[in-house]
Amino acid sequence: MREHPTVLLIVPADPLRPRRPDAHFAPEACAAQDVGVDVAVVDHDALARGDDVRRAVARVTVEGDAVYRGWMLRSERYAALADALASRGVTLRTTGEQYRRAHELPGWYPGLAELTPRSAWTAGAQRAEFDRARRALGGGPAVLRDFTKSMKHHWHEAAFIPDLDDGEAAWRVASRFLELRGNDLVGGLVLRRFERFTGAEVRTWWVDGVCVLVGAHPDTPYDAPPEAFDPRTVSGPVAALGLPFVTVDLAPRADGVWRIVELGDGQVSDRPSTMEPAALVGVLCGRS
Repeated sequence: MREHPTVLLIVPADPLRPRRPDAHFAPEACAAQDVGVDVAVVDHDALARGDDVRRAVARVTVEGDAVYRGWMLRSERYAALADALASRGVTLRTTGEQYRRAHELPGWYPGLAELTPRSAWTAGAQRAEFDRARRALGGGPAVLRDFTKSMKHHWHEAAFIPDLDDGEAAWRVASRFLELRGNDLVGGLVLRRFERFTGAEVRTWWVDGVCVLVGAHPDTPYDAPPEAFDPRTVSGPVAALGLPFVTVDLAPRADGVWRIVELGDGQVSDRPSTMEPAALVGVLCGRS
């Protein structure tokens, strides 16, 4: 763990009351202030658009080591945020390069390949690139996504591919995915070998390579992790990534083996409603 505690928590501002934290992150902001951590707000919409980033961080007036807890940003937008904050004397714990490695699957997959479904991806959205990745993965069922997100709520039309050997059917799913993602597409297309899971996902939180919290996944907040669950089974590879603050989602496969479903940057990973904000803020800001 870091020797110097975080002195600043940065959260998105409420769009209608720009001096106040966004309601979704207000509980964490209050918890931070309760333990003596300063809170500052930024204009998320301006950051997401990429226009006038310096104005977006104008209300950050405290210098020092900081953590962002907010809505998802594209990697290049997060890097711009980090640069703008640095010009104001604020150092985000997670650098732009670290954020990209955590936020985008090609950044974290090589280090966790043995613990997660086999994957292949493209450098863009062209059919030829998609077919190359499809053949590299081999036949059988797969799940489609881009570097950061799937369309799991459109499972049969834009996520699940029953058989990669059926190129035309697979491309129809990919085409629908591209249509739905539109300009929000990040990176290229990712194909992941389908594995059947038999229980709810568990979201684990890691600071400097150490698992500090284990809880439910935000999609299933009342499904507590089973007592037998042990995050230490993946601790070595996760720590070896050298990322300062990440979440790792795991689920039990049909054969009972726990598999990594996703790794994400902890700054933009949602907290389940059943997790007390003070618990997360405490371990994140060194005040636990």
